[in-house]
Formats: sequence, structure tokens, C-alpha cells
Amino acid sequence: MARFAMITEADARTLPEGSTVELLPKGHITPLAADTLRDRRITVIRADQVVDGDGADLVPVADVRRVVIGSDHTGVALRTYLLTSLRGRGLAVASVGPEGATPPPVDYPDIAEQVGLAVVRREADAGIVIDGAGLGSTIAANKVAGVRAALCLNETLARYARQHNGANVLALGATLLSPGDALAIVETFMKTPMTEPRYIRRLAKLQRLDKTRAG
Repeated sequence: MARFAMITEADARTLPEGSTVELLPKGHITPLAADTLRDRRITVIRADQVVDGDGADLVPVADVRRVVIGSDHTGVALRTYLLTSLRGRGLAVASVGPEGATPPPVDYPDIAEQVGLAVVRREADAGIVIDGAGLGSTIAANKVAGVRAALCLNETLARYARQHNGANVLALGATLLSPGDALAIVETFMKTPMTEPRYIRRLAKLQRLDKTRAG
């Protein structure tokens, strides 16, 4: 990760879009650079405000280009709708789960595991899991180390899940949402970056909880 004592407009324009950089203690960002960083969805972590590790490697990808969507048999129609919509926007989208108008029953933990693993292995920038209510897939996905899955029923929750909690997997309930509402939630989830140092610091603490539990 690139580190800066000062980020200028020229720096901001040459950094990769959607990347994460660190601003050293007492560092400075010029006003023009701040606008450009925001427009290019570049995350800046202020080293002097983040404790116990910078947590930068935990920040979800800001510029989502690759998505994996998985569903059980109850979510096939919604998965197909989202798949088509997102591919139509130029995203690379992988699909996990049964196919067809009358798909055979499958178990949501198996689907959620595949989606979660694709995200933590960085084969996808973000994941979406779908079942009837979204609850089971949320629980199952969160069993995969490194996954932070959030069930979202509206755009506000989707924004908070990313901005405040660094969620990298979105869970949806196929019986609770219209296709249009689900797509709006997905779009909000994917376009919301995580930038606040205080929220990133909390991701590091969540990671510590995972390690404590594993130990």
C-alpha cells in the first residue's frame, strides 16, 4: 500500500481508481486532491487515527468490478435478474447455485460457503447470497473466516453495512424484496466505500475476535 506525507492533486490522479493509500501521521491532503480522491473512490487511511494495525487489508474493495452471486432454489429467479442486470452494467459476475424454472432443492450453507470463499480468496470483489428470507445465508456466510455478511432489507441498511461495518457479502431475502428493490440495494452496497478510520479500526477488532475464537 502506498504511503504519503502529503497527497497532491497530481498524486490523486495517478493512483489506481478504487485503491487504498495511507496518510502518514500529521500528513496533509490538498483540497483539490481531496475532491479527486473522492471522485475516484480512493480510500485514504490516516495512520495516526488507526490503532492496533492499520486494518487496510480488511477494507472492502471500493470499486467493485467482480461479483459472485449465489442462491438456493428459492432465490433462482432473483439471482438471474441480478445477474443479468449487473452484467448489463459491465461487471464480471459469477453465478453459484441451481438453475432452471423448477430447480432442485439445495442447502443454503453450501451456497453461502462457496460465495464466501470466493470473496476471501479475492476471486470476487464482493459477494451476494440469496435464500427465502436471507437469514440462513447470512449466518452461514459469516462462518467463513474473513467474511462480513449483512442482511439488508433496504438501501439505508446496505449503505451502513458497507460504510460502517465493512461488509463484503450482501444477503438478500427473495421472498421479502421485489427485483427492483433488490437491485437498488445491491447498487447502494457496491457503490458505498468505507473510508472512516474509526470504522476501519473496528474491523481490526472484529478480526481479533475471530482469532480469539479460533484460538
